[in-house]
Amino acid sequence: MKRYLKELIIGVGVTTIAFVAVNFQQLTIPFVLLFAILLTFAFVADRNRGAAATVSHEVAKSHRVEFDQIGGQEMAKRELTEALDFLRHRDKIKRLGINPLKGIILTGPPGTGKTLLAKAAATYTDSVFVAASGSEFVEMYVGVGASRVRQMFQRARAQAKKEAKDSAIIFIDEIDVIGGKRGGSQSHQEYDQTLNQLLTEMDGMQTTSSPLVLVIAATNRLDMLDPALIRPGRFDRQIKVDLPDKNGRLHILQIQTKTRPLASSVDLDQVASETYGFSGAQLESLCNEAAILAMRENKEQIEQMHLRDAVDKVLLGERTGKRPRQEELERVAVHELGHAIMSESVRKRSVSHITIAPRGNALGFVRQVPEADGYLYTYDQLVDQIKIALGGTVAEELIYGNRSTGAQGDIQQATNMARTIVACGLSSLGIVDIDNLQRNVLDEEIRRIFAELYEATRELLSAYQEGLRTLSVTLVEEENMSGDAFRMWMAENELQPALV
Repeated sequence: MKRYLKELIIGVGVTTIAFVAVNFQQLTIPFVLLFAILLTFAFVADRNRGAAATVSHEVAKSHRVEFDQIGGQEMAKRELTEALDFLRHRDKIKRLGINPLKGIILTGPPGTGKTLLAKAAATYTDSVFVAASGSEFVEMYVGVGASRVRQMFQRARAQAKKEAKDSAIIFIDEIDVIGGKRGGSQSHQEYDQTLNQLLTEMDGMQTTSSPLVLVIAATNRLDMLDPALIRPGRFDRQIKVDLPDKNGRLHILQIQTKTRPLASSVDLDQVASETYGFSGAQLESLCNEAAILAMRENKEQIEQMHLRDAVDKVLLGERTGKRPRQEELERVAVHELGHAIMSESVRKRSVSHITIAPRGNALGFVRQVPEADGYLYTYDQLVDQIKIALGGTVAEELIYGNRSTGAQGDIQQATNMARTIVACGLSSLGIVDIDNLQRNVLDEEIRRIFAELYEATRELLSAYQEGLRTLSVTLVEEENMSGDAFRMWMAENELQPALV
């Protein structure tokens, strides 16, 4: 940019001098003033850009991140530190004939800590840290993106030399924006040129030179990247940064609540159990929302109920201003209690919280505690989940003699699980290719599964029919019910079958 600005100023200056020489008397003062204004503007803009760059770098240095500050990613941290040791122990890897890595790509769902890992990598190796997003290289003018890639590498090397460091780390977030596959229908000339420049820069790195530049990229769409970008010699390592398991979630919660006042009754292990599938970013938001809820109530400490409500808020959103009619509230209570009874019947101590407070698009919600972090499901487990999904609409039919549209999401969830049963060869059809299965055959098998499980769900809920009527009234009045209170009610009513 400075080069073009200099040429522009020279061109304007020469033209101005020539023009003024011809029309000296009439135009001398206006053009001299205009020229002075242009020079002043250029000087101030250049100073502001330099100041902004300096401030940005100082902020980056003041927010150093250590690996100990990142929870729930022990395997990813182990793989990353092993790769980064190539930067720290140059003599050792040279003796063994190991070529330093040129690039590391972090892949995984959003909010799992990929950016934090990149920052911690710079701290771990005592390297200069230069960060950019893939969208920063995209412009409507051809060649601008490629130029910015060159400038980024030049800035990283220059900054490393200025600070007397022998390595620099360039972090590119959302690299799939510029690293998409070339030659397809989504290909674009500007994107391709930017990617070509990035490939050239990574190939041009001299592994024995100082400073050494390591590129760390992050994406949650690894399948979209160009094969030339992720081949060995460019991004040599692919590190999976996945959602944390229970121990990882507990570690993240401990880190996030370290500086927050917690009541002695708070059980973080229970919160970790109830937040299956949460990312690190969601857990951070959960702790922040719990603190906000405590502040609303003028509490000095965060209590268990604040964390409980914060889980609901992260899952479903803030409570809405919807005001259902009394009869609608009673139906919602019956519906949610149907889910809860089925959940507690197929697996003890699975219900954590029941609420009929509207949140997002949901008029009510039953939060379950996962038995354990699982990745495989048996036929019995899928069947139990279908029964739980059907429990709401069956309960409505038992109490009111009809159904409502509130079961739409439940039916869709049950249908997906029934399709999974067929696709995995667990149905009466045996092992089949569901993609080549005739539509009428698939529909008939799903209807058969639903009919069988619907009757089983109705038979079980019939034992609680009278209890449902009374408990739904209590739930409407209190709006919320804890899992322990619900289990006490279950124990009192399970031996009192209704006459149907």
